[in-house]
Amino acid sequence: MSSIIYIIYNADGSMRGKIGYAYRKLTAGSKESPCSACDLTHAGLNLTETKEWTSTRAQIGADVKQLHRDEIDDEVKNYVKTNNLRYPLVLGRADGQELQQLMSGEDLIGCPKDHKKFLELLRERTAEKNIPLSEESSAAKI
Repeated sequence: MSSIIYIIYNADGSMRGKIGYAYRKLTAGSKESPCSACDLTHAGLNLTETKEWTSTRAQIGADVKQLHRDEIDDEVKNYVKTNNLRYPLVLGRADGQELQQLMSGEDLIGCPKDHKKFLELLRERTAEKNIPLSEESSAAKI
């Protein structure tokens, strides 16, 4: 059984979206973040993933899809809208299962500086929702 983990950013992937995110990031207060998922994977304003995230992603044990708001398909978009969820967030599913929210943006806030905490929380939430993660490393689909 394979599982998919969706990490959905609170930003759009277009050039305009990236500029808008950069503006929000630069004007946010020191304790605020417009996208805690961006902070986790890219350390904020970097255009490339951090080495720490690349290592963390390889330990997840599922197909990881990192998507901007404007890149999600209709099924994910409808799930987010129907459940009144806010970006950023982490969703997951196993084969044959419905999508389920695993983490909110608030859950992610403490994780950018502690990837071990992210992995522990992800494993805890996937276990609660019966979304199996393999022990093997996995590559991300971006």
